[in-house]
Amino acid sequence: MPQLPDDLDAVAVRTWCSLALEALGRERAEIDAINVYPIADGDTGTNLYLTVESAAAAVEAVFAAHETGTTAPATADAVGAMAHGALIGARGNSGTILAQLLRGMAGVLADGGDAAHLSLALTRAAAAARQAVAHPVEGTVLTVATAAAEAAQGEERELRAVVSAAYEGARAALAKTPEQLAVLGRAGVVDAGGRGLVAVLGALVEAVTGQAPVRGPRTGSGKAAAPVDGGSVVGLPVGGVPVPAGGALVEGPLDCPEDLDGGGPAFEVIYLLEARDEQVDRLRTRLDALGDSLVVVGGDGLWHVHVHVDDAGAAVEAGVEAGRPYRIRITHFATESGHDVRVQAEPAQRAVVVVVPGDGLAGLCTEAGATTVIARPGEPPASGELVDAIRRAHAREVVLLPNDAALRHTAAAAAEQARTEGVRVALVPTRAAVQGIAALAVHEPDRGFDEDVVAMTAAAGATRYAELAVAERQSWTMAGICQAGDILGLIDGDVAVIGADVPATARTVLDRMLAAGGELVTLVLGEDVPDAMADALEEHVREGYLAVDTVVYRGGHQRAPLLIGVE
Repeated sequence: MPQLPDDLDAVAVRTWCSLALEALGRERAEIDAINVYPIADGDTGTNLYLTVESAAAAVEAVFAAHETGTTAPATADAVGAMAHGALIGARGNSGTILAQLLRGMAGVLADGGDAAHLSLALTRAAAAARQAVAHPVEGTVLTVATAAAEAAQGEERELRAVVSAAYEGARAALAKTPEQLAVLGRAGVVDAGGRGLVAVLGALVEAVTGQAPVRGPRTGSGKAAAPVDGGSVVGLPVGGVPVPAGGALVEGPLDCPEDLDGGGPAFEVIYLLEARDEQVDRLRTRLDALGDSLVVVGGDGLWHVHVHVDDAGAAVEAGVEAGRPYRIRITHFATESGHDVRVQAEPAQRAVVVVVPGDGLAGLCTEAGATTVIARPGEPPASGELVDAIRRAHAREVVLLPNDAALRHTAAAAAEQARTEGVRVALVPTRAAVQGIAALAVHEPDRGFDEDVVAMTAAAGATRYAELAVAERQSWTMAGICQAGDILGLIDGDVAVIGADVPATARTVLDRMLAAGGELVTLVLGEDVPDAMADALEEHVREGYLAVDTVVYRGGHQRAPLLIGVE
């Protein structure tokens, strides 16, 4: 039996994220089914799952960076990654609030993970979430979070007692949400976001105690009952799924016409925003005037913005005025909830979905007809984003190019999900953007699917890849010891060259790669790399390798100053 933690250290945080993802995976459909507030669009469970998936992936990345060490990561690194991952991957109103709750907890847990710190973390988290919501409403996830924090208060206790008290306090508050919010009472359900938070706190209990929490008490019918609106009953099965008084499980999102037909906003707008604090304060005021369900979370220059509006363009423009918005996602509620009466166009026969490291390559791939997902520095896409991109491609057959070895499992999960929705998906295991460019160059949608996939796979496999990076600290590499600030030349993922500057290192890397032959060199320049360097590298190839052509692309804001491909 694994040793149970005395405090919430990095390993316990990792376990918590993993268990929370499993719990939401089991319950996402049931949570989606009871989603009636603020919009009955049936996606709260899915949004919470995708948010936690991003948080868990960020924590796993921290542990992966310590694989060669003898100690686990610091708690501060783990909780910081969890909060950052949730922030960049937050989806919907519920996911955005959960991201702020995790961020509020991380700020305290970075200093310690004992009972006292956890109790304080829950309090700070609940307060931070309320501050992030423009107009807090009782009977929602905010109420459940506050109740969990209050239940965890008191004299110092064992960590297990604190997490158990928080969970039970959240469950009790969840059962009362139909009494506090009329739309829930009329539908006969508890709050979906609060239900998701209870699942996350239940995972925390299991991570700390080693046992999944008991969800009873049970009645003779197998349900615990909570009174709603003067005596009607909402059943709460052992799994926590609310059902109407008659006992029939809710199927699909619940429509409440009296709440939906009142002319609510037509669009949900979400984006990440790089901006200063004072700019965000003005942004909140402007967005609050444009719509409702406004939640702005984050800090330290990076924010996640969520709002429901009729004018989606104005919401995005407000973000542009405040700073630099990206990962913009606009959802039309009628289309998402199945009420749109327009006939959708027939799906295309085939499409390509490609992950790119910068906006420059995104434009290039879009011009070539591909649907793109941008992987910004330190922000790898979650499987949910890849699934969304496959859906946007709107095709019967999709070729998925992840362009990063670290995205292999994420891309495989997205492909499997898309297959369950009836899309034929082929995953070409491209490990770098230049391999994706080579694959896209030979893509022919008019030939057979299998033949096209084979040709794209062959083109990618025939492309050797390299990138330049800046060493962050002294470390051992395949090429020797590097110092902080050295330029590293990585060929096929391994450090092969250690240099003092980008141009000289790039020339050495090119010579190493072309020594094995090649016909075409692809250079992808970062936004800060001058055109003069590209010209110099083209001349270097032309003078030393007469039969080799060179093509240059601008990658925009990407992690590496230079990407190199040799075919």
